[in-house]
Amino acid sequence: MNFGDILEKWEKRTPQSAFYDKEVVYSRDENVYGNTLRGERRSRLLRKNPDDSIDLHGLNRDEAWTALETFFENSRRQGCEKLLIIHGKGNHQTEGELPQNEGALRELSRRFIESCTFAGESGYSSAKEGGTGATWVILKE
Repeated sequence: MNFGDILEKWEKRTPQSAFYDKEVVYSRDENVYGNTLRGERRSRLLRKNPDDSIDLHGLNRDEAWTALETFFENSRRQGCEKLLIIHGKGNHQTEGELPQNEGALRELSRRFIESCTFAGESGYSSAKEGGTGATWVILKE
């Protein structure tokens, strides 16, 4: 078979399954292709209000880390999908503690989210929910 025959056969082919008609979604966590449920879940959770929240104001770093561990474990057991961490903006820190405009609890929260195996996508809240003083987290399934 020459290249012309192969090309002609390719152009005349019909899709073998409905797979070609579906939007292909890739999930980094489970390598799932062709499944739009993950994309639909993400869209829904991005619009959803958090199921629970924790306020870290007044805690030192060790206390905050322990509180986050407990909060995330309990929230996962209760079936929560989206959480809110209120860490503050760091406006009250003394000069020289951290880079300007970066609060200690905000940085600690970010490091915790990165280390938590069941914490997924995250981001800062809307201005009415605290802006950069609060971080939402979507928990993995």
